[in-house]
Amino acid sequence: MANRLENEDSPYLQQHKNNPVDWWPWCDAAFEKAEAENKAIFISIGYSSCHWCHVMEETVFEDAECAAILNKDFVCIKVDREERPDIDKHYQEVHMLLNRRAGGWPTSIFATPQNKAFFAGTYIPPVASQINPNAMGFKELTTLIATKIAQADKQLFDNAEEIEGFIKKVEHPKEATVLKEEFSKNFMLQAKNNYQTAYGGFSVAPKFPHASTLNTLLTIDRLYSDAAAKAMFTDTLNHMKKGGMYDLVDGGFCRYAIDEKWLVPHFEKMLYDNALLCDVYTASYLSYKDEKHLQIAKEIADFWYNSMSEDNLFYSASDADSEGTEGHYFVYSYAEVYNILKEHNYQNIEAMCEAMSVTKSGNFEGKNIIHFENGNIPPWFADVKILLQKLRHTREYPFIDRKIQTSWSSMMIHSLFKLGAIDSSYKEKAIKSLDALLETIFLDGTLYHTTLIHKTPKVEAFLEDYAFLSQALLSAYKYTQEEIYLIHAQRFVNKALELFYTKGVWNFSVGEFATKAEISDNTYTSSVSIIIDALLTLGTLFEDEKYTHFAFKTLEYNSYELGRKPIYSPAMLTQVFRYLKGDCVIKTNEDNLKNFAFELAKLQYPFTLYKATQEENYLICGDKSCFANTSDATQINQLIINSFTH
Repeated sequence: MANRLENEDSPYLQQHKNNPVDWWPWCDAAFEKAEAENKAIFISIGYSSCHWCHVMEETVFEDAECAAILNKDFVCIKVDREERPDIDKHYQEVHMLLNRRAGGWPTSIFATPQNKAFFAGTYIPPVASQINPNAMGFKELTTLIATKIAQADKQLFDNAEEIEGFIKKVEHPKEATVLKEEFSKNFMLQAKNNYQTAYGGFSVAPKFPHASTLNTLLTIDRLYSDAAAKAMFTDTLNHMKKGGMYDLVDGGFCRYAIDEKWLVPHFEKMLYDNALLCDVYTASYLSYKDEKHLQIAKEIADFWYNSMSEDNLFYSASDADSEGTEGHYFVYSYAEVYNILKEHNYQNIEAMCEAMSVTKSGNFEGKNIIHFENGNIPPWFADVKILLQKLRHTREYPFIDRKIQTSWSSMMIHSLFKLGAIDSSYKEKAIKSLDALLETIFLDGTLYHTTLIHKTPKVEAFLEDYAFLSQALLSAYKYTQEEIYLIHAQRFVNKALELFYTKGVWNFSVGEFATKAEISDNTYTSSVSIIIDALLTLGTLFEDEKYTHFAFKTLEYNSYELGRKPIYSPAMLTQVFRYLKGDCVIKTNEDNLKNFAFELAKLQYPFTLYKATQEENYLICGDKSCFANTSDATQINQLIINSFTH
């Protein structure tokens, strides 16, 4: 018999509707029940494509004994962290406070009947494990908590009150620091200290792509011709595309790699990772003309548009697991690869398998992940890839979360517009997707955060939605010069200022959970950095200093930490460079902007905007003045470099 989650739209909550646990969605009635019946509250937070969430469901939430304890003594609440990132952010702070380390998913929170948290964990096995025998298993832990709540244990309730007080305490920076381009020196020092020379990237294992760090390295090279920044950037991109975390067969990046070589991924694919990496690889091609990087960018865009979208709307994620096993869909036995090559009359099959890292012993649990160790993909792989896809099509595809996320969709749309300057077909896809997104999530003057495809949205937008959507709209204006996009962007930025901004501080959410927005680039780029980017663009295009002022006040408020630890906030560091060096605006007619889109996209200076005018030539402008005029688009780059990089 299904529980209360049966009526929820969230795919993650739907996954748990048949658990024997008497789950509640997040609602007032659940908390009222807990207080009225003096029961502890158990809050479980996860998302649909989370591998360890599936493991905890199988080992704990489907376990009859665990469910019996929960149903008797707890009010149990399930939360989709993608649907309610405000709730998730609040409890990640609780986890950090209680454990002195970052949390993760699933997040397991225990609270008093008054919903004051006193315990936070992640995956908790049903019984104490051999790996960590000192930590209680779920059955023992819940039995103990139920007893202490029933006994009104004073220490437990006092601890909960103390934790509540810490969470509500707002800390402000000690002082402001003068914004300087020299912040880049500290960033480069910290980046070099973290950099892994053997395989690129900025950690040993697990390895995440750190798209914001890569983008800032590229910006530093474009501004200052920094060979070290270029080397870290290009080497990391070259290692990531060898296969493994990057899916050479279908396209698209997996969430992260569990090894230092980017070979063995956690197989879930997230829209935000792919959107940000599409942008990075596109930018790399525009700067360094590496055709292989352009190919990766196109493959990412094609995979998501062709396989992970519907009616021009992008799905949020696909799972790591299928047919009960992590990675089952993605890996191959030696025999099946050998045999399909033999069936199609290939010669030198052993050498081909060796090139693809396909062996009898395998490189992942006895099976094989396609990987080219030397980074060079031979011409024959284009045809072999089709055969490998056919093998995959005989298997069950991992679960797809058909949730539409405003912020994540906007990231991909922004990347498609940039890619569209190289290949106009992607510009057309970007326009269709942006228009479909607005039609879906902007209803009756209200912007929403998420909805299941073809459903009416219910959760109103957070700062990240306003920020990334504004960025996508400003990209749409840049590459189409359609003023409706500029008008929409201004509207959303104004609303974000009204809802989330106070004296240099940005909240991520308001209302029930008024959480402060982070300036660090964690799972993906900080929404504060993106809203600064939008503010600076509006300030330049409208020649309106109030937008620039809000951007400056945000940078100033965060300057102390930014100057000391820029490696944590690379996207905001890029905005410091932009604020200090200023924007360049190219004014010319729409035909020039369209016909020379690729030439303009290759410009070295990273902070360049376009504005359609009646000019026959190209008028190159800075802050409040224009300083050069040329009829030759190929001369623009040098004219800008002469004025902006010295």
